[in-house]
Amino acid sequence: MVTHTNSEEETEQWAESFGKTLSHGSVVALYGTLGAGKTVISRGICKALGYKGSISSPTYTLVHEYPNDPPLYHLDLYRLAPHADLQEIGLDHYVLGDGITLIEWPERLEKNTKGITHRICIQILLGETREITVEELPHSFLQQ
Repeated sequence: MVTHTNSEEETEQWAESFGKTLSHGSVVALYGTLGAGKTVISRGICKALGYKGSISSPTYTLVHEYPNDPPLYHLDLYRLAPHADLQEIGLDHYVLGDGITLIEWPERLEKNTKGITHRICIQILLGETREITVEELPHSFLQQ
């Protein structure tokens, strides 16, 4: 599915609609360059799921856990070192748990994509216009 938005507000509204389709155990991988809107989409998804607190990218902490039902986990792997020990940050706890996990910079996972249920690619087209492509991954992908 491909969608175009023309402002940060439209992108967040789109993410709210998308977020309402997620269920316990969903893991969303957010791909895009710096400033593409990964955190805006994360904010919209969290809002859709009932979280009322502020949402910011966990760039320096790697993970923000937002108390909610279901629990929300927001990972930003931008500063994750190449070939880092993913068990050390507790990746399995987040992607194989019952909460909803949002992962910015999933490229840093290399081939450890087990558990990802949705891929969202955000491209900056012109100014504030974004092209958002969503791919729901087949069940067999979860078994890798």
